[in-house]
Amino acid sequence: MATPIKEWSKLEVRAVVRFLFSKGTKPSEIHKQIAETYGRITSFKGLKFSQRLLQRCQQDNGDEDTTHIGVGPGGDFQANNDLFDNLITGDETWVHLNTPETKRDSMTWKHPSSPVTKKFKVQRSAAKVMATVFWDAKGVILLDILPQANLTQQWLQRYGWEILPHPAHSPDLAPSDFHLFGLLKRHLGGMAFETEDDLISELRNWFDALDVDFFRIGINSLLSRWQKCIDLHGDYVEK
Repeated sequence: MATPIKEWSKLEVRAVVRFLFSKGTKPSEIHKQIAETYGRITSFKGLKFSQRLLQRCQQDNGDEDTTHIGVGPGGDFQANNDLFDNLITGDETWVHLNTPETKRDSMTWKHPSSPVTKKFKVQRSAAKVMATVFWDAKGVILLDILPQANLTQQWLQRYGWEILPHPAHSPDLAPSDFHLFGLLKRHLGGMAFETEDDLISELRNWFDALDVDFFRIGINSLLSRWQKCIDLHGDYVEK
C-alpha cells in the first residue's frame, strides 16, 4: 500500500479530483483514491456549506423550522421558495472536436459464438473549445463557446450575481458536474467534427433540445444532495 503524501496543496487535490471526474470516475471512488493517496481530508467544510444552504432555504421561506420540500414526479425533490426560484448555476468544460466513446457506451451485446469485434483505440483530438454554461430551473440563460478558459468568473463579475458558498473538490454538489456535463460528454461520445463551427452548432442544438423538466430536476436535486451530505457527515454523495 502506498504511503500517503504528507505535503500537498488544495490546488493539487482539486486538479486530481477534476481529472478523475472527467474520466467518469464515480464520486465515491474519487474520495477513496484521494484518501489513499493524500490521507483522509476533512469533510467538515463540505458539511458546513450544505447546512448553511439548507438554512438559507428556510430563511427565504420565512420559517426556520420548515424547508418546504416536496417530492415531485419521478421521486425528485421540489422546493417552493425564493432561493430556488432565483438560483442560477454555471461552470465551464472543455469539449473536443473528437470525443471517443466511453467503455460503457461502446459495449455491444453478442452471442457467445459470434466473432470478437475488433475496436480501434480513439484518442481525443487536441482541438477543443471551452463551453461556459449558466442555467436555472427554467433552462439555459447563457451559453458561450470560445477557444479559451476561465470565463466563468468574468461573467459573474459582469452581472454582479451573489455567489452562494460551495465546497471545493465536490462535483457531487455542483449541478453542472453531476447533472449536465456528464450527459453532454456521453452525447458527444463517438462523434467527430471537421471544424469548430460544426462542433459549436451541435452543442447549441443539443442545449436547445433539452426539456425544461431536465433543468428543474437538476436544480431541485440540490436539496436532497445537501441533506445527504449532512447525513453522511460531509462525505461524497453517490448519485
